[in-house]
Amino acid sequence: MDYGKYRYEQSKKQAEAKKKQAVVEVKEIKLRPKTEKHDLDFKVRNIRKFLAQKNKVKVTLRFRGREIVYADTLGIELLNQIAALLEDVAVIAQPPTMEGRQMVMMVGPKG
Repeated sequence: MDYGKYRYEQSKKQAEAKKKQAVVEVKEIKLRPKTEKHDLDFKVRNIRKFLAQKNKVKVTLRFRGREIVYADTLGIELLNQIAALLEDVAVIAQPPTMEGRQMVMMVGPKG
């Protein structure tokens, strides 16, 4: 068999495999602890849209100044509320954790 032909067929197979590969992006939604209900609903709607596109979503809750005092109470409560609103379409990939002055939660699509 011709080596050039073999290399050509191999490159075609690799290109075909790369074409069928699913690329998962990580989208990010940023919030503050004092985000109002309407704004929160808007953010949740955007998260649902990202999950429908089979993307993962990183929900970041940023604390500024003295808000860091409420990280254990308001922060976890707010992220758990978001998780409850999304439980029909999402699975929690990473529970809420503190990273510096922000709390992060990863959400992935179900199925």
